[in-house]
Amino acid sequence: MLITTQSLPTHTSQDSSKEPIASDPLENGWKRRAALLLTGQAFSLLGSSVVQFAIWWWIVMQTRTGSAMLMATLFAVLPQSLVAVFGGPMADRYNRKALIVLPDLIIAGVTVALSASFATGWANLSLIFVALLIRSAGSGIQEPAVQSFIPDVVPADKLLRVNSIFGVIGSANRIAAPALAAVLVNLVPLWAILLVDVTTAVIGVGFVVMIRLPMKDASMRRAPADADGTAMSEAGMRPRAEAESAGLVAVLRRTFADLKAGMAYTMRHPHLKGVVLGDALTCFIAVAPMNLTLLLMAREYEGIDLNLGFVNLTTASDKLAANELGLSVGLLLGGALMSALGPRLLRGSLARMRAIACGIAMVGITVIGLGIAPNLLAYLVIDVLNGVASAICVGPMHTVLQSESDESMTGRVFGLDTMLCTLGEPLGMLVFAPLADVIPIAWVFISGGLLTLPVAWYVLVLAGRQPASSASA
Repeated sequence: MLITTQSLPTHTSQDSSKEPIASDPLENGWKRRAALLLTGQAFSLLGSSVVQFAIWWWIVMQTRTGSAMLMATLFAVLPQSLVAVFGGPMADRYNRKALIVLPDLIIAGVTVALSASFATGWANLSLIFVALLIRSAGSGIQEPAVQSFIPDVVPADKLLRVNSIFGVIGSANRIAAPALAAVLVNLVPLWAILLVDVTTAVIGVGFVVMIRLPMKDASMRRAPADADGTAMSEAGMRPRAEAESAGLVAVLRRTFADLKAGMAYTMRHPHLKGVVLGDALTCFIAVAPMNLTLLLMAREYEGIDLNLGFVNLTTASDKLAANELGLSVGLLLGGALMSALGPRLLRGSLARMRAIACGIAMVGITVIGLGIAPNLLAYLVIDVLNGVASAICVGPMHTVLQSESDESMTGRVFGLDTMLCTLGEPLGMLVFAPLADVIPIAWVFISGGLLTLPVAWYVLVLAGRQPASSASA
């Protein structure tokens, strides 16, 4: 599962008309609660990532077809993007700890069944796709719950620190997981690797279950939310079945209304429009072919060894792990570069938009480079540069969305951006993956990179237009 690092709002508010409120009860023991949550999620994330890499590599090495990669992407990405639309409202309505624990347990059960099928020789692609679907849907429920649970665990002034640690855990996982997966693939069968996720899931659940939230006084408790999002008293609550039915309809209506409002608002603001559409089109055109890098490595560099001195890449799993590590290292380097130089060089909105356009162009150029790389070493160097280019895009994109959208619309703008990007990736695979089976796979990367360059130009054009800050939400 993936953990975002955005700061989250607290769930308490102060009423100036009342007497001074006592100190926040979250202050007591927050370090222990945060440590339990961070440790549990670190175990869960590592196990899930290791198994996800192992499954993907197995598919690549067994099939070597773009159609199999397409189906794997659809089952691994699409359910999460669809379920996540409703995962947020669920996190606001139901017990968040349960929404964190239950998906982990369900995914662990599915993984045990998949492991048994591999151990007995019954495993096939269909079973793997079903497992990927359930794992993806579980993440769509769990991730919003984890993000919403953080303000229940730590006080408001500690949110940035905890979210920053989550970011470090995510970055470390991107480097450790593929390396660990490569070692395990070379040593043990896949059915045994699958049990790693089961073990880490149980450990992660154990840490989360140990979290005890402090009791809040009546003034700090929220009343149950009515169908229209307003609070209502216990005496005014409707029968359970009627309330749940009306609540589901209200959630659906509110979700689609928010998407519509976010779309209309975003399209009226040139910079927001440029970021959201630029991000979505890049995911559709450039990021989708990037999901075929595993296939490119398996086809183009089979039998080609690379001795880097500190490591010798000989097996297929070694090269697939190096592919993932190269991108991860690039993302870390690009993130560090933007953290050090970005605040000084990108002070205005125009500078940020130009940086986004430049980053998208660099992504396109490096995708072309992956297709025309003359050897494995050159490929890995370009892979690192692709990660740097991606990181250059992400920071300014988030800053523009945060700084140029109205406070009441920021969530909807981010939601629209997340939805379009998440859907753009599998939709792009519907185009590029079948091509990889009928034309040389290098051509897929070259065409994807070339088509990305007009997206950069489009963002640059919108960068020169003045933001319509006066437009109403």
